[in-house]
Amino acid sequence: METIVVNPTSLVPPRGYNHGIKVTGASVLLFLGGQVGWDKAGRLVGENNIAAQFDKALENLIAVLRDAGGAAENIVKLNIYVTDKTAYLSAMKETGTAYRKHMGKHFPAMTLVEVKSLYEPGAMVEIEGMAAL
Repeated sequence: METIVVNPTSLVPPRGYNHGIKVTGASVLLFLGGQVGWDKAGRLVGENNIAAQFDKALENLIAVLRDAGGAAENIVKLNIYVTDKTAYLSAMKETGTAYRKHMGKHFPAMTLVEVKSLYEPGAMVEIEGMAAL
């Protein structure tokens, strides 16, 4: 399997993500269900702290990926849902640090969406994705 970054010169250069990821060769697709920033007991970490919840949600997503035999580099698409875009943007330094802790310098295709609320009460971030193993 090979992944190829697709960033057309006709589009604005991406920062912190890629416009597309092309997967060639034999691979298995893993669809990663939305993860929030809860611990093993189902308690949200970092009440009212979007960066702490982002860190834990991404850690949880990577745990599912590893359990399936993958690594962060296998992620080809991330969807990030936040309940407060302003809070997320204000915490960019902290979320960037958390992102690099879990993903290194791997940047899949990504989408960030602000939503009214998430299913889990108190959750400020939910991350889902797709990986090619």
